[in-house]
Amino acid sequence: MTKTKNPNWFDISMDAWALAAESNMVIAARLGSLALGGPNAAREAERMVSEKVAANMALGVDLMTGKHGLSPESVMSGSIAHYSKSVTANRKRLLG
Repeated sequence: MTKTKNPNWFDISMDAWALAAESNMVIAARLGSLALGGPNAAREAERMVSEKVAANMALGVDLMTGKHGLSPESVMSGSIAHYSKSVTANRKRLLG
C-alpha cells in the first residue's frame, strides 16, 4: 500500500488493483475450502462472515470519526488500507 500523506488518484487506483488481486486469491482459497464441506468449511464460513461484519463496522467508525481524513483521496486510501490488512492476513493464513 502507498504510504503517503497526500495520496493521488493514480496511487489509489494501483492500491485498489492490488487489493482486488489479493482478494481474488483469498476468495479462490476459501471457495476450495468451502467446496470440501465438513466442519472446517463451516468454521471458515462463520469466520468469513464475522470478519466482514467486524471490518465494515470498524471502517464505519473510522469514517465517522475522520480517522482517514476528509478529502476523497484520503478516505479512499484509508479505506483500501483498512481492508488490505484483513485480506493480507487471510491470504497468509490460507495460502501460507
